[in-house]
Amino acid sequence: MNTISHALDTLLQRFPEADIRRDEPMSRHTSFRIGGAVRAMLFPKSAEEMKGFLQTLREAGVEPLVIGNGTNLLVQDGELDLVVIKTQSGLSQIRRTGETEITAGSGTLLSRLAVFAQEQGLGGIEFAHGIPGTLGGAVLMNAGAYGGEMKDVVVKTAALAPDGGEVTVEGEAHGFAYRKSRFEESGEVILASTLSLYKKDPGEIAREMEALAQRRRESQPLTLPSAGSTFKRPKTGYAAALIDEAGLKGFRIGGAAVSEKHAGFVVNLGGATFGDVLAVMEHIQKTVFARCGVELEPEVRIIRAYGRP
Repeated sequence: MNTISHALDTLLQRFPEADIRRDEPMSRHTSFRIGGAVRAMLFPKSAEEMKGFLQTLREAGVEPLVIGNGTNLLVQDGELDLVVIKTQSGLSQIRRTGETEITAGSGTLLSRLAVFAQEQGLGGIEFAHGIPGTLGGAVLMNAGAYGGEMKDVVVKTAALAPDGGEVTVEGEAHGFAYRKSRFEESGEVILASTLSLYKKDPGEIAREMEALAQRRRESQPLTLPSAGSTFKRPKTGYAAALIDEAGLKGFRIGGAAVSEKHAGFVVNLGGATFGDVLAVMEHIQKTVFARCGVELEPEVRIIRAYGRP
């Protein structure tokens, strides 16, 4: 019996009421609307169920892909020999845990988290209101926008280590850097994080979040599927400016193109494939490097997987 098949059979025995969907298309779960069908997608309803899923899969020799809202993923097409755990919705509890602290599950949408903070009269997370991902994904990549980053507010994170044990990461131990954290390479799976904020007038917070939302609507191609900023900010200059200066706005391969509205976005114009997006990204990298010697590093997480056996 295939390793994944055995693992899924064991999961169903241990968790007969679990939400486990076989042959689930990743295109339904990525903001690019691209990605083939995975062997199974698991939707844990609690942190305890999440722990059980991970333990069962790892005991069977299967390392799952853990995702939040799929907003920073470019996933290969075709039938994928992969098990995915999606935290968004199941691990989404938010609570106030101190006078100026909020603790939320890794599957909490950043937009919902920012609104909760606003309602509590706590400032500091306004920048994240328009980021479409989840808290876990944002902590993993130290997401940021408009001058704010997760490193500015995250003070503690609960996670599961590769051996199944629970770990608590605090302060500088997060290893935050530009679009990086320790979790990218540690094998630890984020369960929840605590944010340290500050008291602020709810009305003022709401006005600032609306102003940022308006800036996004005016400058970003929000009506087309994408994964947000395609490339990280290089050491010199800005990716979008370099791409624009290279004359690449509107450059298209298949259904994928450089946005006419914001050169930092590669968008799905309709029917784009994994290969289309990858080809556009590679053309951008080669053109910008040839023009000014700057190497652009993808901010989008590229998921390649083996086809079905």
